[in-house]
Amino acid sequence: MKLVTDRLAEERKWIAGGTVCIIGIDEAGRGPLAGPVIAAAVILPLAWLKAGMPKELLALNDSKQLSSTQREHFFQLLTSSSEIRHAVGRVEPAEIDRINILQATHNAMRQAVKKLGTPTGHALVDGLPVPRLGVPHTALVKGDSRSYSIAAASVLAKVTRDREMLDAEVRWPGYGFARHKGYGTADHLAALTRLGPCPIHRQTFAPLRPQELRPPEPEFAF
Repeated sequence: MKLVTDRLAEERKWIAGGTVCIIGIDEAGRGPLAGPVIAAAVILPLAWLKAGMPKELLALNDSKQLSSTQREHFFQLLTSSSEIRHAVGRVEPAEIDRINILQATHNAMRQAVKKLGTPTGHALVDGLPVPRLGVPHTALVKGDSRSYSIAAASVLAKVTRDREMLDAEVRWPGYGFARHKGYGTADHLAALTRLGPCPIHRQTFAPLRPQELRPPEPEFAF
């Protein structure tokens, strides 16, 4: 028999302890060679967390498990609901290069929480703990597939970033941003060789960073 995971279990655990505001937090864009890192924070209605998600949101999941059409569908549902609070934070490529991608991701998450008004409650964060997040939180490995709150944030962050990369395709044609969204695919690397980097490329990411800053190639004895 196929086991069904309760993707409100974490939320209900905190609600049972008296917490009335649960914030789901996730990011998109840590790995690409180009574009910003985006984080989203989402507060689903307490009634949903107690009684169960509305039928139209039951299939909401980690954005990586959804098609682009499904992500857009859920994005529209989430952002058009007056019952859902949400906010997005972002850090641009130049700042990523200055402080590194981990710190940039944390900054984007802090921004998103702050834009919510730094609500009193408890956050569920995908991945690892975030220093100085501004709200008590629990870090959940693979949280975007374990928690509806994090899944909602995952979709908002992913769709927001993907839309920006579609705009980048128009501003900087030839790199294929609409296809690979900035990730280091073979055609993206070929475009970099042919055109060089554009303003939204992350200069500290291999293969963009200067040769002298790259770690030395390992030596092999033959």
